Amino acid sequence: MPEPSQLLQLLRQHSPAQAVLSSRAGDRGLADEARFPFLALVGQVEMKLALILTLINPAAGGVLLVGPRGTGKTTAVRGLADLLPQIQRSTCPNGCEPQAAEVEGMNGVCPACAARLIRGETITAPDRMRLVELPLNARLDDVVGGIDERVALEQRKVRLERGLLAMADQNLLYVDEVNLLANDIVDAILDAAAQGLYTVRRGPLAATYRARIVLVGTMNPEEGQLRPQIQDRFGLRVLVRGLTDSRDRLEVYRRVSAYQANPYALRANWAGETLAAAAEIAEARARLPQVKLTSPVERAGLAWVKRLGIDSHRAEVVLFEAARAHAAADGRAQANLTDLRAVAGMALRQRRSRFMDDYLAAQKDEEREIASVMRGKAQRSRR
Repeated sequence: MPEPSQLLQLLRQHSPAQAVLSSRAGDRGLADEARFPFLALVGQVEMKLALILTLINPAAGGVLLVGPRGTGKTTAVRGLADLLPQIQRSTCPNGCEPQAAEVEGMNGVCPACAARLIRGETITAPDRMRLVELPLNARLDDVVGGIDERVALEQRKVRLERGLLAMADQNLLYVDEVNLLANDIVDAILDAAAQGLYTVRRGPLAATYRARIVLVGTMNPEEGQLRPQIQDRFGLRVLVRGLTDSRDRLEVYRRVSAYQANPYALRANWAGETLAAAAEIAEARARLPQVKLTSPVERAGLAWVKRLGIDSHRAEVVLFEAARAHAAADGRAQANLTDLRAVAGMALRQRRSRFMDDYLAAQKDEEREIASVMRGKAQRSRR
């Protein structure tokens, strides 16, 4: 077998933290953020792989990390901020994009953007993808948007303000403790995730915002179950357990100690690997449109879904898109069975429903009874 790409090797890398422990941290006098480096997480290869694949191919459907406290779920997600790729973002206050003009003509964009496009100018600019975090105590107006209270008080005008879902357009939306969200907020996220946009109405005012979000969530099942509707919106599902090897757990302790002693030194210690991984992710995203599935891969994936008795068609969508992302990460333009096996667990677990199985089985009994009654009526009519 050929060696995996540098990106896939980095996910498995170990590095000592002794040099960081021996250095001293200066007093910066600021409450600025020094995130724990994503690649400095020990083990947890499947968790890191799932998060990297969703950066390469958002069509894989986002990631749900399920596991007990203290296993690095939140640390991993927040560490992704250093690896986020660049995207093309609209420079128009109205969010106009060139694709709208291509599909709908100049009526699909505002007059100012139409004039710029006619002059041959661009209406987008490169910008880095962002990590937008949804606080657990967020109100519905915080999430979808509402009346701008500052403008209302200061200027006596009523104006709608964007919510977190609109701010998360083309970004990662991270929901910690996703199973504890209020139902109205879950409904808003589901609506936005399904359509890629949503509409806010406050009295006579209405505004429609784009919300093409990549959803990443973490949860501890001890604290409550996740509603099936929102669980179905997560493409890849990872069960995160504590490490079992004593050497790995000791390395976790050393890196955490190094981070607490001097977070900036630890980040500097991993800066080279982080830059290399970010560059590889960008290259994989550029390669992704050329990555194809072979017929044996398609047949195998569909057979696995059928044998598992999974009803949701999202299963094969996620399975195949994740396999394409894995091939792109490995520098190839064709996804093979190795790619499919690498992502199958993440893509197919937790997709069966015992309730639906029992419900459909009961329905089959009723269908047979109806058919039996109809046959009996037909026999009497012939007599």
